[in-house]
Amino acid sequence: MSETSAAAAPAASNERMPPESIIAVEHVSKSVTDSTGTLEILRDIDFRLAPRETAAIVGASGSGKSTLLSIIAGLDTPTRGTVRLGGQDLFALDEDDRAALRARQVGFVFQSFQLMGNLTALENVMLPLELAGIRDARRRATDMLERVGLGQRLTHYPKVLSGGEQQRVALARAFVVEPAVLLADEPTGSLDFATGETIMELMLALNREQGTTLVLVTHDRGIAARCDRRITIEAGRLVDNS
Repeated sequence: MSETSAAAAPAASNERMPPESIIAVEHVSKSVTDSTGTLEILRDIDFRLAPRETAAIVGASGSGKSTLLSIIAGLDTPTRGTVRLGGQDLFALDEDDRAALRARQVGFVFQSFQLMGNLTALENVMLPLELAGIRDARRRATDMLERVGLGQRLTHYPKVLSGGEQQRVALARAFVVEPAVLLADEPTGSLDFATGETIMELMLALNREQGTTLVLVTHDRGIAARCDRRITIEAGRLVDNS
């Protein structure tokens, strides 16, 4: 090889390198079979998200949005394809190792809040910190609840909190571990419009502060428009990723 060719080779190689991604969904398909036949839920879904990016998964009811989010989380397994989180192939791991990876890198927010009813707001937010063996869990949980406007509700149980307050606790619980990725499934679906708007503003603000990659499922086009990317699913197929 000539000196000119040798010098040019590294530059050409760099040009072919893909952009950095924290989430890589690689040709994911999901099907289920029962006595009536086989149903394809997802068909060859393929996309990547960069660190700090926000993405909304949108589509009609039954299009496969929540199934896709569950696969990204490693809570459901694809029939074909895989998901890489921070470069790690989720489905090369066993269930225990996937759970450990989620605990380290992923936060969750659900439509139904998923708080522990027998724990106070403070105890709910402390829980993931304690499971991770973090010693100053009480201080960090208190600081995060104050950040979401619930500094006066630390000792209250979920049953005496409003829907908006419960979702604030859920946000505090998700963000207190400073996850690399936050996955949210219809986070405002159980709330009235005004409360939902407040929760979305808070979620996006916390996301910016912590530099988290946010992936949320929503039927609300207004919420989707506030994200960097819209991943549109129709009948299990990716029809738009812009």
